[in-house]
Amino acid sequence: MTHEAGWAHAPGALRGPAWLQAPTDVNALVPQLWSSTAHKTDAGDLVVGGIPVADLVAEHNTPAYVLDEDDFRGRARAFRDAFSDFDVYYAGKAFLSTAVARWIDEEGLLLDVCSAGELTVALRAGLDPRRIGYHGNNKSVPELRRAVAAGVGRIIVDSFTEVERLASITADTGLTARTMVRVTAGVEAHTHEFIATAHEDQKFGFSIASGDALEAVRRLHAAPGVELLGLHSHIGSQIFDTAGFEIAARRVLALHAQVRDELGLALPEMDLGGGFGIAYTTQDDPSTPALLAEGMRRIVDTECRSLGVDRPRLSIEPGRAIVGPAMCTVYTVGTVKQVTLDAGAVRTYISVDGGMSDNIRTALYDADYSCTLAGRRSEAPPVLARVVGKHCEAGDIVVRDEFLPADLAPGDLLAVPGTGAYCRSMSSNYNHALRPPVIAVKDGAARVIVRRETEEDLLATDLG
Repeated sequence: MTHEAGWAHAPGALRGPAWLQAPTDVNALVPQLWSSTAHKTDAGDLVVGGIPVADLVAEHNTPAYVLDEDDFRGRARAFRDAFSDFDVYYAGKAFLSTAVARWIDEEGLLLDVCSAGELTVALRAGLDPRRIGYHGNNKSVPELRRAVAAGVGRIIVDSFTEVERLASITADTGLTARTMVRVTAGVEAHTHEFIATAHEDQKFGFSIASGDALEAVRRLHAAPGVELLGLHSHIGSQIFDTAGFEIAARRVLALHAQVRDELGLALPEMDLGGGFGIAYTTQDDPSTPALLAEGMRRIVDTECRSLGVDRPRLSIEPGRAIVGPAMCTVYTVGTVKQVTLDAGAVRTYISVDGGMSDNIRTALYDADYSCTLAGRRSEAPPVLARVVGKHCEAGDIVVRDEFLPADLAPGDLLAVPGTGAYCRSMSSNYNHALRPPVIAVKDGAARVIVRRETEEDLLATDLG
């Protein structure tokens, strides 16, 4: 029943979502939401990478991102090994720093970038440019010139304007541009509208159905100095199984065969995207790299046999699945407020010292997160609470619904798992907030790989 003041005022509004159940132990971690080394001590201290989070806070303050290096590397290796006959590209947009770029290189992965800044970080880290792919729907001429000059392994072409720009650049420089055509397969991925990228009505790629994709192949193949490697497809992000890839692979491989038959061109490569999901809450049930690899191989092999084409060299992009679970964000509780609603229910608002400036996903995608008391054990019963940030926005919500101890108080530490992807990379200075540091932890040692911003950083670009 709808209440005239809105859904939050209706009877039963504070029951929380159906998937969220009151825990038998409010102190316990849900293992699948956390990095592999995270655990709680008997005293209730959250430990990551062998270091109590409270010790990290004592030295580095909050908010802070805590990155579990062993977990990150382990997930990278799991995808590398499961997809041993694929090229596996780490998504720089999820989270990228010089240290992380070196980790993925050391673990045998390749790197996707989609901006000049991300390319700069990759080159600074010493990556072989041939192991870098360059995405983007609006690459400028200077960006393309730099990518071609650097010798990146592939530029994923996204528009006819970009085809013309690349042809001009290769003609001017005499250099070769290695390219793939980003195609739109017309698949509705079961994910949020803003992270579904293969349906027709969005900004990425050339439509297969309209014929634009085939025309892009023709133009790139005819352009001097442009080497066409293959087709690139991406159906979205936060994908939990391979069902959506079946239709996409069928359509992309059909185009691959059409290119062979009509143009006499056997494209050597194909990228099927990825965007594999992670568990943010108990409602999420992600697959394993091994099962994903098995499913994608089966799909591709079946379609290749049906079409009578040789299987191209395949690549995938796991997306958030590597870095997402490897990081948590730690906050300090500032205020606890009880708000009585019209129906007589009481919502507990817990305000922390961060918010949408360090995690915009709840506001942007209506994303769900979990959290836990991180610095002590509580014997209080669980209450349904909402964790909010300190910014001047009603939508500044960090965790929409979570059961937390009833005795939570100012000064307590809260930790939110699954914040490795699209949190630090999408962070902002809203309200002139200082972006948090990223602290890598491993075997009881910690090092800051991205330092906290200072007021001097804010003022450095303010020319007065």
